[in-house]
Amino acid sequence: MESQEIISKLPYSKPFLFVDTIIDVNENAIKGSYRYAEDLDFYKGHFVGNPVTPGVILTETMAQIGVVCLGIFILNDNFTKDIVIALTSSEIDFIKPVYPNETVTVFSEKVYFRFGKLKCKVWMENQKKETVCKGYISGMMKL
Repeated sequence: MESQEIISKLPYSKPFLFVDTIIDVNENAIKGSYRYAEDLDFYKGHFVGNPVTPGVILTETMAQIGVVCLGIFILNDNFTKDIVIALTSSEIDFIKPVYPNETVTVFSEKVYFRFGKLKCKVWMENQKKETVCKGYISGMMKL
């Protein structure tokens, strides 16, 4: 399955789509990237005069790339738009800030996929290859 095919199956659109590219993917891992444009609406108020990407947006980016895109790849032809996707848990440590116009890379390794639940070890790096956040995210896929 090609990168654009995976992205086209995502149940998100702008301004809530946080996936630009899938760099590499296999049954056990995925790597993708996203650039946080400086005109994104949340920067207007987080924080005034010194904008920083909110942790919830970093978590969402890791979930979209690291869990949902990987889940779409794993399910392949069995994935349809009728499948409901839900976050079931996350445990993320935030280490460094991410600023407007930064491109981040998300890495995800499958811990397990069973009974429609996908749990992954995820981490995000900035352009300097520094880890900015890391942890575990789980999601459920159900018809």
